[in-house]
Amino acid sequence: MATKTTKSTAKTKKTAKAPAKPAKKTKPAAKAPKAAKPATKAAAKTTAKAVAKPKAAAKPAPAKTAKPAPKNKSASKKKAAEPKLVFKAGDYVVYPTHGVGLVSGIEKETIAGHDLRLVVVTFDNDRMTLRVPTDKMEVSGLRKLSSRKVMDNAVTTLKGRARIKRTMWSRRAQEYEAKINSGDPVSIAEVVRDLHRNVGQPDQSFSERQIYEAALERLAGEFAAVESIEKEEATEKLEQVLNAA
Repeated sequence: MATKTTKSTAKTKKTAKAPAKPAKKTKPAAKAPKAAKPATKAAAKTTAKAVAKPKAAAKPAPAKTAKPAPKNKSASKKKAAEPKLVFKAGDYVVYPTHGVGLVSGIEKETIAGHDLRLVVVTFDNDRMTLRVPTDKMEVSGLRKLSSRKVMDNAVTTLKGRARIKRTMWSRRAQEYEAKINSGDPVSIAEVVRDLHRNVGQPDQSFSERQIYEAALERLAGEFAAVESIEKEEATEKLEQVLNAA
């Protein structure tokens, strides 16, 4: 009996000495997937730069200051520049509605706060004096005496045939007066030529005679100044041309 107990004790010791089997190793958790590599090196550099240095925000464009409009130099020059004088004291000139006059001088006057230069013209026939601002000479029609060529054309016109329109006298009278007041020697010669044939005839009206004499006097005045002769002598020469035509 003692022997069996010893065997069982020995088995128990063996059992106690047997080491415990190690626990099963657990598998490690799945690793996170690696980031996808860029397709190319250039793309990788671009990505790295984009991450490292973000693009700076666009700077606002500086506001442009408006340049002042350039001054109109030509306009200022025109205002500053005074018209060039073409007349001087002692010159004969022609004013359309008064005929030939003599420049007696150039005067300066202040009118309504404006400084003006005036051409002073005297007319012996009308016994009047006219003052024309230098900046209004062209508008007023004040001009120099006609050239000899122009006066020759006027004399040639006197030799032509009269051209009388078949219209009412009132309308023709207006046309004649307009030609006289134009100051053009050739136009005035046309009036003298057209009305001369009726001078001294019974059917000539008083208004016709007046217009004829006004035109002849105006033409003779400029003809005398161009030819440097007396007005009476100029009138006689023009009448001789008319009678010879």
